[in-house]
Amino acid sequence: MSLLRIAPSTHSCVSSRLLKLSIFLLLSLPDSKGKAIWTAYLNITFQVGNRIISELGESGVFGNHSPLERVSGVVVLPEGWNQNACNPMTNFIRPEQADSWLALIERGGCTFTHKINVAAEKGANGVIIYNYPGTGNKVFPMSHQGTENIVAVMIGNLKGMELLHLIQKGVYVTIVIEVGRMHIPWINHYVMSLFTFLAATVVYLFLYCAWRARVPNSSSSRRRQIKADVKKAIGQLQLRVLKEGDKELDPNGDSCVVCFDIYKPQDVVRILTCKHFFHKACIDPWLLAHRTCPMCKCDILKT
Repeated sequence: MSLLRIAPSTHSCVSSRLLKLSIFLLLSLPDSKGKAIWTAYLNITFQVGNRIISELGESGVFGNHSPLERVSGVVVLPEGWNQNACNPMTNFIRPEQADSWLALIERGGCTFTHKINVAAEKGANGVIIYNYPGTGNKVFPMSHQGTENIVAVMIGNLKGMELLHLIQKGVYVTIVIEVGRMHIPWINHYVMSLFTFLAATVVYLFLYCAWRARVPNSSSSRRRQIKADVKKAIGQLQLRVLKEGDKELDPNGDSCVVCFDIYKPQDVVRILTCKHFFHKACIDPWLLAHRTCPMCKCDILKT
C-alpha cells in the first residue's frame, strides 16, 4: 500500500480548523487557581559502622499549612510503643547533643494538627509524618490549620519505616529538608486532558480533510462531466482542409474571428453545427473554455 500523499488543500483544511480550536481552548481555560503542592527534598545522613551514608531524594511533600523553608536536625521518635504522638503528654527521645531535631511520627489516631502541635510544644523544629502501612511511598499534602509556624512534611510509609528501624537500632539519623518543586493538580490534569483531546482532534481533522481532498463534491463532479461532454462534441464536429479554389479563400471573404487571420490553402478548419467555421487550432480551445460559437453563441451541447 502506498503512503497517503496529502494535498495542499488538506494542510489548509487542518490548519484553519486547528486555529479555530486553539482560540476556543484559550478562551475556555479555567480561571481557578488550584492549590499548589510543594514537594520536599530529604537529604538523609546516618552512620553504619565506619561508613557515613547519605541519600538525597524528592521523597516528601509539604503540608498545606506548612511554611516553605529549609529545616534540619536529628530525627527523633516519640517515647513508648505508640508512634502516632496523639497523647498530649507524649515525650520524644532526644539526644543530649542535638540542638535541632525533627519529630518522626506515624499517621493515624488523631488529626495532623494535633500531632504537629504535640511535637511543636516539646520543642521540635520540624515534623515528619509517614503514611499508613500498605500505602508504599504514596504521599499527599496534609491539612493542618493552626500549625503555620513549624515545617511539616509527609513521607511514604516505606521510607518512614526504614528511618524508624534505623533509629530503634540506635543509629543517629539526621535529615535536611529542602523546598522542592511546585505542582498544581488541576493544571496537570487539564494539560493531560488537553493533550489527549488535541491529539484525537488532529487525527480526526487529518483524516477528514484527507477524505475531503479525495472525494469530489457534486459541483466539481458536474464540471468534469460537462468538460468531457464538450470534448466529445468537439470531436464529432466536421473538419475540412482548405484548398485552392474554395470560396473560403476569397480575399474579400471572412477571416477567422478568433485569430483574425485570413484563411490559406491547407488550413484545417472546424465547421460548427451552426455552419460557422474557424481554424481548428483556434476554435478547439475556445470551445473547451466557452462551449459556444464565437459569432452566434450557439451551444454545441444543445445542437
